[in-house]
Amino acid sequence: MGRPRTNDATVKARLVECATELLATRPQESVSVRAVATAAETSTAAVYSLFGDKKGLIGAVRDKAVASLFQAVTAVPTSEDPLADIYALATAYRRWGREHSHLYSVLFGGVQSFTPSGTVGTGDPVRPLIAAIDRALTESVLDGEATSIAVSLWVTLHGLVTLELAGAFDAPTAEAAFSSTILATLRGWTTPAVFRSLRHDEPAP
Repeated sequence: MGRPRTNDATVKARLVECATELLATRPQESVSVRAVATAAETSTAAVYSLFGDKKGLIGAVRDKAVASLFQAVTAVPTSEDPLADIYALATAYRRWGREHSHLYSVLFGGVQSFTPSGTVGTGDPVRPLIAAIDRALTESVLDGEATSIAVSLWVTLHGLVTLELAGAFDAPTAEAAFSSTILATLRGWTTPAVFRSLRHDEPAP
């Protein structure tokens, strides 16, 4: 059986899939165009034809991960409680990481890693979080600067999910650690009045 055409959409998707798997388990520098092409059962010419070079292929993998995460977090409905919405977004992020561990490893494992920043594009996965934080600031629920709060939450959430995917927690411990740590981080940014109320009335998961 001959190798598939180098410009076929199916081949392109397979190359991205194989590159994702390799990048999730090996250092980036050790993943060659030939290794990806072999895993995808096609030729190196297909990689160069479809992506230009290795950098273009890695960019396609990252774009797939960003788009997938963006889809997951934008599917979270908005409620009247901005703190509950932020918690729900954190939950969606965690669920995505658990269900797409290869993509998570690529996106946050050193391959042109994604991090929240002051510039948020329309397809940026952090955009829904910034929007929820902005609403919480406007409603005097949180106190601080939106980007600083987003980074604080992301660092906490990223650490929790990374440890969970690495097998550091059993299931009950992971659930408890996620809930208590995210809520504690949120409390740390609340206004004094909201902080006092949250001691007895935390936002619902």
